[in-house]
Amino acid sequence: MQALPLSALRADISSIIDLVQQGETVRILRHGKPVADLVPVQDTPVARQPSWKQPFDPVALPPQASLAQAVLHEREMGA
Repeated sequence: MQALPLSALRADISSIIDLVQQGETVRILRHGKPVADLVPVQDTPVARQPSWKQPFDPVALPPQASLAQAVLHEREMGA
């Protein structure tokens, strides 16, 4: 981890972003005290997302079935 004063961040933000993109964490200091950490983005796998955020297949309704009938049919099928 590198620690840089805010003035160094302002002076050379592009190269600091390059460091972060390469996996380095950079701590930003203001008046010698840490105020922020720049960390690389970490991809969140779909499996770690809550179930309500995961993609799902749409429900296909039979041509003449009502929504209530489709729900009852899904329940009977063991869902």
